[in-house]
Amino acid sequence: MCLTTAAWSVPGAFAAALQRTPSQTEGPFYPNHLPLDTDNDLIIINNETNPSVGQVTYLSGRVLDSRGSPIRNAVVEIWQCDANGAYLHTGSDNGSKRDRLFQGFGRFVTGSKGEYLFRTIKPVPYPGRTPHIHVKVKRSGKELLTTQLYVEGHPGNVNDGIWKRVTDSRERKAITVPFRALKGATAGELAANFDIVVGVLPSM
Repeated sequence: MCLTTAAWSVPGAFAAALQRTPSQTEGPFYPNHLPLDTDNDLIIINNETNPSVGQVTYLSGRVLDSRGSPIRNAVVEIWQCDANGAYLHTGSDNGSKRDRLFQGFGRFVTGSKGEYLFRTIKPVPYPGRTPHIHVKVKRSGKELLTTQLYVEGHPGNVNDGIWKRVTDSRERKAITVPFRALKGATAGELAANFDIVVGVLPSM
């Protein structure tokens, strides 16, 4: 998997052009009981041999500060509903239909270039919401950002109350990303790149 690092080869070189990622609501379905498996592969749980249902997607990107410098050792968390629209949460409306083979939540610690990678499924809509993936970034125990990312071009976006709250076109673009066919894929896998830009961090 090739992460899009070329444009950020010189830290801070494009600081004036960076758009900070807008924060969004955590929502009610952050897992209230974390799974035993919290790695970055959400479609295979522990020693299961069968994958979860859904269109496999490789979600990658970098965590940067607003000057364009990569943030290493940041914990990126994602959580989302499964292909049936059910979350890994006891309050999920259709929890009885939850895909038990979908991890629903994952974590990744960023590398020296701020990079992260998840294997998950393309998000699906459910009543009241357009497809989205929840994202949280932490570092040294402090939460830096909670947001959501959306599928570019999905018709449900314009009717989604949370997406519509972001009225600045640049901020909308920052959280609405294309899901494209993965180069060389043989089973219809997708790739999505989501760079996350937070404020300048204090010295650690």
